[in-house]
Amino acid sequence: MPADFETRVLLRSEKTGGQISVIENVVPRKWDGPPLHTHEFDETFYVLGGELTFQLEEALTKATGGDVVFAPRGVPHALANQSDADASYLLFCTPAGFERYFARLAAETAGVEPPAWALQPIPPVTRVGPQIGRAKSTA
Repeated sequence: MPADFETRVLLRSEKTGGQISVIENVVPRKWDGPPLHTHEFDETFYVLGGELTFQLEEALTKATGGDVVFAPRGVPHALANQSDADASYLLFCTPAGFERYFARLAAETAGVEPPAWALQPIPPVTRVGPQIGRAKSTA
């Protein structure tokens, strides 16, 4: 993650019986985001500000402040900030567990050890394609 990626876990698994987690992320301008991927939990993105580009399967869509994008479990998806300004969003993961990934990122960025709860297993993520805007390999 770039140094100017900011993340904060607002609600974690232990507080919701594993049902849901909520993470706030601020991503820098021209952020490539993660590659196209799948996993076995749902993600709901609530854009707080800026503009984000989402890919769900083959479809691309732009979302701005107040927009909601849903990525069901098992559906290939990715996001990026292709704009010239930072963007922020709330991420809701159901069921919870993936917030541990973001807590580890925050600790790494701060140069501290992650909290004990963040060291529990993280749900697996499978890469299935390139980042948004990256050419697909023809090899």
